[in-house]
Amino acid sequence: MPQPIPVDLQPHSPAWQPAAEHEAQRLADALGPHLIVVHHIGSTAIADIVAKPILDLIPVVFSITAFDACRSILLDLGYEWWGEYGMAGRRYATLTDGATGQRCIQLHIFEQGSRHIERHLAFRDYLRANPEKAREYEAVKLRSRDRHPSDSHAYTDAKSAWIRATEVEAVEFYRGR
Repeated sequence: MPQPIPVDLQPHSPAWQPAAEHEAQRLADALGPHLIVVHHIGSTAIADIVAKPILDLIPVVFSITAFDACRSILLDLGYEWWGEYGMAGRRYATLTDGATGQRCIQLHIFEQGSRHIERHLAFRDYLRANPEKAREYEAVKLRSRDRHPSDSHAYTDAKSAWIRATEVEAVEFYRGR
């Protein structure tokens, strides 16, 4: 299990999107036919709100069990492998910047058709389309950080009720587009 890290919220950076695209290409080059697409999700994918400077990516694969054989490829790319990490059907991996020692990328790998892909994309797209809801989320993030500045796990837990409630609206929005 990855250890909790301090919660460092930063203003949105225009560098995050190109960095996500670069890593998606690096993953595509390494994983080849196992990979369908890589989605950039999380707060770094939503303009104008604060975020931890950690890219969240969803690599979508044809088969999660077949993908398990790709673990060594991710390790060769510098990732740490955490397995399902509390979510059935997911594979979780993290990348740490060698120069700074800071976590910089989190992969949430799902098999095509997983409901978790839609849930994450819906949340991202809903907040992108609703700036007032994005600002509300930013306020939740700041309160959660203020309560748990040194524990990213507790910070995530503190946001979870708001996220779950908003995901219901987000999925309706996403399906209705």
